[in-house]
This record gives sequence, structure tokens and C-alpha cells, in this order.
Amino acid sequence: MKITLIEEDRTELERWVKSRSVGAKQRLRARMVLMTAEGLSTTVIMATLGVSNPTLNKWRNRYLESGVEGLKKGKTRPSRIPPLPTDKVQEVLALTLTGKPAAATQWSCRTMAEQVGISRMAVHGIWREHKLKPHQVKGFKVSNDPLFAEKLRDVVGLYLDPPEKAIVFSVDEKKPNPGARS
Repeated sequence: MKITLIEEDRTELERWVKSRSVGAKQRLRARMVLMTAEGLSTTVIMATLGVSNPTLNKWRNRYLESGVEGLKKGKTRPSRIPPLPTDKVQEVLALTLTGKPAAATQWSCRTMAEQVGISRMAVHGIWREHKLKPHQVKGFKVSNDPLFAEKLRDVVGLYLDPPEKAIVFSVDEKKPNPGARS
């Protein structure tokens, strides 16, 4: 194969080969084109650079089609994993935002995945994409204690109208976080 470089392209490719800011793949592509333009045989280029014949031909042809710009990035390939159907994504979002599993206080990736019939990593990706964190509840959770209203009235009453010569102590029910700093 014969490649004739214009002076601007040769200068640019030689700069790539010497530059530390250019990625290794881009430098390799530049060397393939430069060596071809120098008239070296395919066998010599393959042995010197450690590339296969299809790889060498691919980047030579890419240069001939698109010039220096064609050597900057490889073409992206489609993912082997097909995207989730939108109805599955909507089902995960609806379940996450409107309810909780029967035997738990919140959704986990695994329980949601079992419920909907997709992988736990797919659930994790949907939550991350929509910035959902079902394990971090924002807001006040009302107790399901049947005597909650009475207890709440008693506690608030102590703060608003404490008995004479009484001391009111407040104790938090949450477990201490062992990694938290005081």
C-alpha cells in the first residue's frame, strides 16, 4: 500500500510520535502511517510495531479516508448488552418511589431485581442514573406504634410545660455510628 503524506500531516504525525501528551494508541497509529509513507513493507512494520495485518490495514485505510482526524479516536462499537426496555425502567422507578417490599423497610438492589426480573446491576444503574437512594430516606418517618400519638403528646408536653423542679432528659433511639467522629 502506498501513502503520500502532505507536509502538514507529516509534521502533525511526527509531533504525535514525540509527544508525551498524546496517548499510546494515537502514537502507534501515527507510526503506522509514517512508516507506510516511508515505503517500508507491511511485514517490517508489523514486526517493528507488533501489530497484526488487519490492524495495520485498518489504520492505513482510516488515514486515507479521514486524514489525521481519522487517527485520533477509534470508532465506538455498540454495546453487546441491549438497553433495558423503558417499561422495565419505569417499573423500577415506580416501585422505588411509591412503595416498599413486603418483608423489608426499604428496597435493596437485590430485592428490586428479584421483583422486576432484571439484574441487580441494572437496578443499581437505574437508581444511579435517576439519583435515587432508597436506603437514605429524607424526611421524618412516623412510627407505626399504635400508642405513638399519646407518647408524642406526653413528650411534647414535657418540653412545653415541664413539671416544677423537674429535669427533662432527651435520649436518641438511633444506634451510634462507630465510624463517626465526636
